[in-house]
Amino acid sequence: FLDENGEKISKSKGNGLSLDQWLTYGPQESLAFYAYREPKKAKSLHMGVIPRAVDEYWQFRGNYGTQDLKQKLGNPVHHIHDGKLPEGELPVTFGLLLNLVGVMGDASKAQVWGYLANYVPDASAESYPELDKLIDHALAYGRDFVAPTLKRRAPEGVEIAALERLDAELAALPADASAEDVQNIVYEIGKTGGFETLRDWFKALYETLLGSEQGPRMGSFIALYGIDNSRKLIAEALARPAA
Repeated sequence: FLDENGEKISKSKGNGLSLDQWLTYGPQESLAFYAYREPKKAKSLHMGVIPRAVDEYWQFRGNYGTQDLKQKLGNPVHHIHDGKLPEGELPVTFGLLLNLVGVMGDASKAQVWGYLANYVPDASAESYPELDKLIDHALAYGRDFVAPTLKRRAPEGVEIAALERLDAELAALPADASAEDVQNIVYEIGKTGGFETLRDWFKALYETLLGSEQGPRMGSFIALYGIDNSRKLIAEALARPAA
């Protein structure tokens, strides 16, 4: 295993990630998935790999039911669960949960479930017990590794008019607009708003609204966070003084 700088992990250097640390910030299945997948390949082992491992575990688990026998045998989740996968699905990605708790700040588990009710039918711990556990991991990871790195900047240039347009478009949507409806609006503004590439628009949204260089599909995030709350983020960004 390698650390985030590509150096071999050493007890003397203290540059490793302990089992207890991983299980604080991600479920046991994600660790098993990460260890089992490509076992002969040198892997990075640091806090930054946990969110991706969680989401990839669920992606492979979601694919399992539609795979033929050969594909199932090559799927790491088959071996993690001895071919008897638990029932249930994950209606949101771990990455999206981290974006949510990052914006919420000092959030409680009940508050996270409150936002999930905007996005997930029958959102409850009883209906989604694995999501309930994942929220605990997201709150811990967000508190220790996401929140300290967030820094929202003021929009500049064509970003200002694009955010104003996004706010107006969101204001015209019904409260129960789908993530796809919102994503189509975001995409259209990016194509016609004077940006050199769509990536520049998405990056601007992440940096001005979420405070990070990377982020989720904005349609999904806005639907989860709520249109009114998302418009407040836009208003805050537009009111932010330039550095």
